[in-house]
Amino acid sequence: MRILITGATGFIGSQLVSLLGETHSLVLVSRDIQAATAKFGEQHGYHQGLIGLTELNNIDAVINLAGEPIVGKRWSEAQKQRICDSRWEMTASLAQLIAQSDTPPRVLINASAVGFYGRHGSEHLDEAGSFYNEFSHQVCQRWETLAQKAGSDRTRVCILRFGIVLGLGGALAKMLPAFKLGLGGPIGRGQQGMSWIHQQDLLRLIEFMLNTDTCHGIYNATAPHPVSNAEFAKTLGRVLKRPALLPVPAWALKLLMGEMAELITEGQFVIPKRALAAGFSFNYPYLEAALTDLLS
Repeated sequence: MRILITGATGFIGSQLVSLLGETHSLVLVSRDIQAATAKFGEQHGYHQGLIGLTELNNIDAVINLAGEPIVGKRWSEAQKQRICDSRWEMTASLAQLIAQSDTPPRVLINASAVGFYGRHGSEHLDEAGSFYNEFSHQVCQRWETLAQKAGSDRTRVCILRFGIVLGLGGALAKMLPAFKLGLGGPIGRGQQGMSWIHQQDLLRLIEFMLNTDTCHGIYNATAPHPVSNAEFAKTLGRVLKRPALLPVPAWALKLLMGEMAELITEGQFVIPKRALAAGFSFNYPYLEAALTDLLS
């Protein structure tokens, strides 16, 4: 299979290239081809953004992971626009290229996030769950709408709403220093939901979507057993054999991070109803086993 991947140099994309590159022909879209080639080697095809492309006739599948990291920089209005544009513009361009192809890719797998649902209480949400209309929802809603435009009787579209991806990078890497020093703990009251997924299961789920012709539409890319923030902190401390009792005041995060802090102080409990119904089996459905695998 010839697969075009955007966002290939990111945390998930890099691992996906290693996985799929063993058995498929890859075309990696990057703003910096020289750096991408140095990272992955010359065995793959490379393309400078989507410049010059008018169709995708020679591509069997597209995996779109491109997007400015949503956590990391304070949400100024300019940063919010970068977050939106980096997702929306790439997705709109890919959908247009697919529509213009005489023999279009058979599948588009497009990233989204559980931020689509916005803040929720203790309710467990599947793909039909309600949403709270805030910035994270607005980003994801338009992102998904643009991706769906690529769908036809010749191209199926699978949209994966990522939870917190646990791996040796990303969010977990940012948490570890404090927890290893015994300075970790719940955030605020710790009752907010944390919907997570082991990096290996996310990669396997993407591959499952590639190879399962009956899959289309929205899928929650989260483990079947989300936890509260307090339970997450307690479990991480137990795996590291460190205390995890020091709460982080929500007001302090809001002071430091502004509106972006709400991604951490608010949350949702999301379950992967459609992935399970499609026959996907998680290797790491429970948090403690996932963290033990990553940190032992």
